[in-house]
Amino acid sequence: PTRILSLSSDKSNNPQTGETSLLDVIVMAVRTLPTGFKAMMSIRRPPTTVHTKRPCTVPSMVPTLRASQSQHMHKHSNAQGNRYHFVLHSSKETSVLTDDSAEVKFDDEDVASPAPAGSGSGADVDIPAEVARRRNFAIISHPDAGKTTLTEKLLLYGGAIQEAGAVKARRAAKHATSDWMEMEKARGISITSTAMQFEYQGFMINLLDTPGHADFSEDTYRTLAAADNALMLIDAAKGLEPQTRKLFAVCRLNGLPVFTFVNKLDRPGLEPLEIIDQVEAEFNLPCYPVNWPIGSGDRFRGVYNRPTKEVYLFEKTGEKGRAKGAVASVVPWGDPSLEELIEADLFHTLQEEIELLEALGAELDMDAVRDGKLTPVYFGSGMNNFGVELFLQSFLGYAVTPRAHESMGNTIQPDDEDFSGFVFKLQANMDPKHRDRVAFLRVCSGKFERGMKVKVLRTGKNLTLSRPQKMFAQDREVVDDGFAGDVIGLNNPGAFAIGDTVYAGKKVGFPGIPMFSPELFCYLRNPNPSKYKQFTKGLDELLGEGAVQVLYQKDFGGRSDPILAAVGQLQFEVVQGRMETEYGVETVLEPLPYQVARWVEGGWDSVEAAGKLFNAAVVQDLYNRPVLLFRNTWNLDQLIADVPKIGKLLPYALPPALDETSGKRGKSGK
Repeated sequence: PTRILSLSSDKSNNPQTGETSLLDVIVMAVRTLPTGFKAMMSIRRPPTTVHTKRPCTVPSMVPTLRASQSQHMHKHSNAQGNRYHFVLHSSKETSVLTDDSAEVKFDDEDVASPAPAGSGSGADVDIPAEVARRRNFAIISHPDAGKTTLTEKLLLYGGAIQEAGAVKARRAAKHATSDWMEMEKARGISITSTAMQFEYQGFMINLLDTPGHADFSEDTYRTLAAADNALMLIDAAKGLEPQTRKLFAVCRLNGLPVFTFVNKLDRPGLEPLEIIDQVEAEFNLPCYPVNWPIGSGDRFRGVYNRPTKEVYLFEKTGEKGRAKGAVASVVPWGDPSLEELIEADLFHTLQEEIELLEALGAELDMDAVRDGKLTPVYFGSGMNNFGVELFLQSFLGYAVTPRAHESMGNTIQPDDEDFSGFVFKLQANMDPKHRDRVAFLRVCSGKFERGMKVKVLRTGKNLTLSRPQKMFAQDREVVDDGFAGDVIGLNNPGAFAIGDTVYAGKKVGFPGIPMFSPELFCYLRNPNPSKYKQFTKGLDELLGEGAVQVLYQKDFGGRSDPILAAVGQLQFEVVQGRMETEYGVETVLEPLPYQVARWVEGGWDSVEAAGKLFNAAVVQDLYNRPVLLFRNTWNLDQLIADVPKIGKLLPYALPPALDETSGKRGKSGK
């Protein structure tokens, strides 16, 4: 039966003074609803009749209000005065309410068809509500920590796929969704970052899968610029590894909240407390274990979920079951049957560790989580589906909604009316049949609409975005609208570059995405002159997407073999492999003896003022800016000491401003 509860709240009520607040009323209302009741929460703000709909799932138990109510209150100032935002923590998800709401209805009539993103006309869409239901996160890890497998299982539990693929699939088995390149399938590694969007329990989730191998770090750095949250995956047997440390540093630099998933508990590994100690000691990052493992290796029995005080006991279901989802029985903590279901030694160890966590562990401070100063920790096994669904449900409640972005000294809020976004990735030949080129756009504010006219800040050109696409790895479908946090694919006939700001309405400009100093250099040569056209087209498209950096000789007349610059050898192999499979061109690599690259901040004026340079090669990048190549850091230091007129040398470069791309010497090139 339909239940409708109309609740009123006087705007003058103040929860800090002890008066009855809307928060108290909601808690009382939740107690009257049946277990598992799902509803859409409708908020009407007088004197208007606009309704804000947000998903609300009533948990199996009443939401636990923390000791300090201030942990759930975020005070914001607006034109009307102060507004109080309350966050109710439950076993399922988080519901956000405002104290200036005049009426709240729990109505299961809305459940069958919850308002989809962008439904209705542009004037009818509530942008803040659409932003509130977005969750955007990237997964980072060292290679072989199980990142792609975990991604598959998140898609499985999110309902985005019906069967999870494998990183190294058998002939008749399904490959991983996020590893769509033939080289990724053959090698069993992630080579390029991938965006996947799906809806789950009323939330719109944008999942960014990144390469774990250090050779593809630059692609990962660019993708993290588009993320609002980060999921750090740790192999339980190995603990923290070098690439994990590097990527965590990038997340901290970007101010991202970091969630931690300790994977492969079904294999022998380190003690959970030892892994917690590693994270806290090396990253100076307190941990809050949301769940706790029961056993490990072949004695891994499940997890204890601290928010609900329930034990999830998992059953192994074999290879077929791994592709379809885990089977688990849920038993309340304190139930006498637990001592029969769990071996005596594992049960007693669990009792001791839970007591230790409650006595000495960190408190769950959501402000600290959102500021990146506390990481919620989860334990499980992606391969066997243990703990994956628990993580997904908890993450939706704890993760931050799309963040504000800095633009030309101003702050662009995600619920601003004017549309804006930036391009963080380019990809060629996602559909080999059509030789397409796709630009990945992260929406930062406003509402994106199919067919809208926008301006590209770098070029000043106006474009009509007539065929935007919802991204799901290699698969795509036309999308009509999007909001902050969404990743949208745009057809790119050469109109976009990595780091481009795209906007409609007031002018905005987001910081560019830097290029970092490569460490390996080589010529890429075409031994077959008859393939020159395919060779140049392939180079233009692959290098344009940032697969590797490209440099050219300072003075060249007509044709010149490009110098490929990369962080690792695998990047060269990927370019060669894709040139052959996607463009039909065999290429030859000729290594160069350089290991260090530096951009000249003063541009060509500084290079000419310095005169003849020894032990350094002068080349130019894609934007005709001077780059110096050195055999080692000793030669670099010697040049800086002997030739002060060269000025400052930079280990990175941002995309140039519009007036710096003309190619004329004397431009600053910064």
